[in-house]
Amino acid sequence: MPNVLLIDDNAAIRTALEILLTLQGFAVRQAETPDQGLAVLDTGEIDLVIQDMNFRREATSGEEGIDLFHRIRARHPDVPIVLLTAWTHLETAVDLVKAGAADYLAKPWDDARLVTTVRNLLQLRSVTLEKQALSRSRRSVRESLARKFDLRGIVYDSDAMHELLVTATQVAPADVPVLITGPNGAGKEVLADILHANSACADGPYVKVNVGALPAELMESELFGAEAGAYTGAGKARQGRFEAADGGSLFLDEIGNLSVTGQAKLLRVLQTGEFERLGSSVTRRVKVRVLSATNANLRAAITAGAFREDLFYRLNVIELRVPALSARSEDVLPLARHFLEPGFTFDDSAEKALRTYPWPGNTRELKNTIRRACLLSTDRVIRASTLALPQVEADAAARTQEREPDRQEVEQALERAEGVIARAARSLGLSRQALYRRMEKLGIKETPAAAASASPR
Repeated sequence: MPNVLLIDDNAAIRTALEILLTLQGFAVRQAETPDQGLAVLDTGEIDLVIQDMNFRREATSGEEGIDLFHRIRARHPDVPIVLLTAWTHLETAVDLVKAGAADYLAKPWDDARLVTTVRNLLQLRSVTLEKQALSRSRRSVRESLARKFDLRGIVYDSDAMHELLVTATQVAPADVPVLITGPNGAGKEVLADILHANSACADGPYVKVNVGALPAELMESELFGAEAGAYTGAGKARQGRFEAADGGSLFLDEIGNLSVTGQAKLLRVLQTGEFERLGSSVTRRVKVRVLSATNANLRAAITAGAFREDLFYRLNVIELRVPALSARSEDVLPLARHFLEPGFTFDDSAEKALRTYPWPGNTRELKNTIRRACLLSTDRVIRASTLALPQVEADAAARTQEREPDRQEVEQALERAEGVIARAARSLGLSRQALYRRMEKLGIKETPAAAASASPR
């Protein structure tokens, strides 16, 4: 049963409110003074407060109520507060709503409206508390994963990345090849780092090769080594990357660019652990965990005859797909803050621009954008204009044409504001009245929280 606290110096008002709310199924506690009210609140049993604004018969300024409101908000920021007064100063009401008051009702109150307001606010609080509990549980699970495994400092918030990391840490100890797929710049190399760090050969060497950056004529010698005189300029024997990685992991990035001859040799190494240096007939044996990555469609390359099907299935014992940044937008702001140089901050316009931009270049583009913004910023505050993203320019043009927010933007703003109209309106850059007009035009009905916040101020 929800607990409502009444703080009012008038015993008759407290009694009337207690009867009204008790009949509606609420448990009611009373306090005559601000200090008594705070003492009851400190028990941690209160779900909502209805407080008066004046606590002396001769007082009409509301200063006592304002002080009490701020004291409650400082000590119990999550408890909704309904302000109740026999006088109405609109400026004070607006200020307190901006500061976090849930509603502002005048005496004499309308019983039905007051009950509806209380019920809606308590429903909203219940949903909020459930979300907070889920968030704490989610955070606890992620912290446990980070304690158990070496995640190489990866920054993320999305469920998609968490699920990927759980799978990666499960397969990391297995001595099987892993193929990491996903778009350029999404973080495939970071995932390879995590696989090696949590593998059985973590203490062994970890060698990385960008296959796509190697000239075709040098690819085989780079991977498998070469004897002196094997090709023009080979003055002495050299060790290849497979030998260098013996006893550890070898990460082959852009594996789809490997030559047909290189594919045949790689297949043999995966099957037998054996190979020959270029220009040599001596068979060498290594034990290497092969991790590979590609942004290409290898199945299409197989159909086109550009990639060996048998090699694909050797590499693809386990496939881990890193989603594009646009598919895990929750990761954008945590990553952006991670890339910020010390002492720099984002303003609201920058955060909005970061959230709405599609990031076709993924994490790599985000990192470069933040680095550039830090270099160009003159006061260590990153703004949307400093980021210079294409979407920001489009938003600016839309604002000059007085473009109104669409249905999705309004609904998202209401969700972020937990249904509180005043907060949603501020986030959209609208007045409360303008937001109501826009909701009516779009056919968006008031949520219970919105209805509660619509009570007379």
